[in-house]
Amino acid sequence: MPVPDFAARFGALYTAAIADVLDGLGLTTQTLPPAIRPLAPGMRLAGPAFAVRGRPRPGAPYEASIRRILELLGDIPAGHVAVYATGDDTSAQFGELSATALHARGVTGVVLDGGCRDVDFIAGQGFPVFTRFVTPQDSVPRWEPVDWGHEVTIDEVTVATGDYVLGDADGVVVVPAAVTARVLKAAETVAATEDEVRAAVRAGLSPLEAYERFGKF
Repeated sequence: MPVPDFAARFGALYTAAIADVLDGLGLTTQTLPPAIRPLAPGMRLAGPAFAVRGRPRPGAPYEASIRRILELLGDIPAGHVAVYATGDDTSAQFGELSATALHARGVTGVVLDGGCRDVDFIAGQGFPVFTRFVTPQDSVPRWEPVDWGHEVTIDEVTVATGDYVLGDADGVVVVPAAVTARVLKAAETVAATEDEVRAAVRAGLSPLEAYERFGKF
């Protein structure tokens, strides 16, 4: 399992460095679809995943539907990133009151392969949300969570609870729990090397010369 300092260390990195390291390990399907974007500029997140799987359920009884969603929200652990595979492309599974509740309880953020609403309210809170689309249409009574705390698949990417999730302006990457420490250490090295490359290029070194000197560009 991730150690306590992982969030701060991952948070100091960027998704491109993580994606490069994962590619180097042969883990080439760890980036979520590019349609999943930060809800507002500057939003970033880093933390262990808490997987949520849902499905469309048009006409679901309102009371049962809302209670199931509220039960889910109460189970998302502090310090985690909730990753929703909603199976739905018509409604918002997340909104401002949900964000307020999770933020108050110390949840790190939310990644939605689905929809979000109340964009301005959530952006004003600064609670990090990455989403495939926005819509004012509520998920109740159109959708329901099936299970959570296990594993989901978003396109080709498997996200298990306990994997590490990072999101920034470039998108979202998922680091399997088994290689989290290895990827973190390697990505820190990549970032440090890229700092050297950047400084050398600014000083006049050509791109090819920089690559030959540092083995990275």
